[in-house]
Amino acid sequence: MRRSAWWVNNRWWIARIAVLPLHLLVFAVVTFFLIRAIPGDPVLTVSDGDITPEQYAQVRASLGLDGSIFEQLARHIGNVLTLNLGDSLVSGRSLWEEFAYRMPFTLELVAIAIVSALLFSLAASWVIVFRPRNVIGRVLEGYARTAGAVPEFVWAVAAIFVFYATLRWAPAPLGRVDSDLSLPVPATGFPMLDAILRGQGDVAWSIAQHLVLPVIVLTIAQSAIVIKILIASLRDSIAAPPTLFRVASGAGRGTVILSAYRRAAPPAVTVIGLVVGNLIGGAVVIEGVFGIGGMGQYAVDAINANDVVAIQGFLIVVSVFTIGVFFVVDIVNMLLDERRRPGAGVAP
Repeated sequence: MRRSAWWVNNRWWIARIAVLPLHLLVFAVVTFFLIRAIPGDPVLTVSDGDITPEQYAQVRASLGLDGSIFEQLARHIGNVLTLNLGDSLVSGRSLWEEFAYRMPFTLELVAIAIVSALLFSLAASWVIVFRPRNVIGRVLEGYARTAGAVPEFVWAVAAIFVFYATLRWAPAPLGRVDSDLSLPVPATGFPMLDAILRGQGDVAWSIAQHLVLPVIVLTIAQSAIVIKILIASLRDSIAAPPTLFRVASGAGRGTVILSAYRRAAPPAVTVIGLVVGNLIGGAVVIEGVFGIGGMGQYAVDAINANDVVAIQGFLIVVSVFTIGVFFVVDIVNMLLDERRRPGAGVAP
């Protein structure tokens, strides 16, 4: 009986962890066939078209494109399992080297945008729900109803036109730092953090200035859906018996609000997981518009150059990151709401 109860209480953790490799395998297979569907010949990309039939066969074999489709798929899965993403067809560098340099750029932007969107969503939901007659709250609720109707690139172009071209408040959208400065020597790989650690205050300030508009654009574009879900959950939570009991028992306003937010959080946390994925996709556009040079811009350059190896590696890395995000979302939801834990009501 005890062993059965232990399994019921812990099966969620075991099942979630055990299924992660399966999810990765599915993504690897899907990525393999997506890449094969891209028009063009990667062999001609490498050789610039000036190649003999014998050389063509050699290059094709070196890229793992020889043999049947099933043999190629088996090699691809083997490379994924051994963490061998290959080398870029254009630069000739290992994809791990390329990603190690560019990934921190994107993660820095996405992390700041996530924190900004979360804080903005919490503040906006508080005004909307607990200050319903406030004009700002009504405007924010109207904005939340759009739920991302305006895409990132529209906000980006509008922000550049208003704050750079017209008002001259923002720096030129041409990179991470001003043209007369250079990025710090990598220590952690994250430019702003490296500049702070190395005491380069002017560089850190320049990086921060260049990140303001991209972060604002991503926050505005992605927080609408979070606010929409959060205010709906909050209103349900406020009308729930536990909240009414706390009010009747004389609990403080702060205690009641925190309790309501805790019960309203799980649906919002799930949506935030989706938003993180959207931020990765949005970063592809934003990095191109603002010339940031992270993973998004790298993916665009790889597509333009028909570098199928780089595209394939990018998709795999993004899929692994996404799987990890949703795994964390599941954990956070279980911690926030014990009722969501399988076996929570089973006696030991």
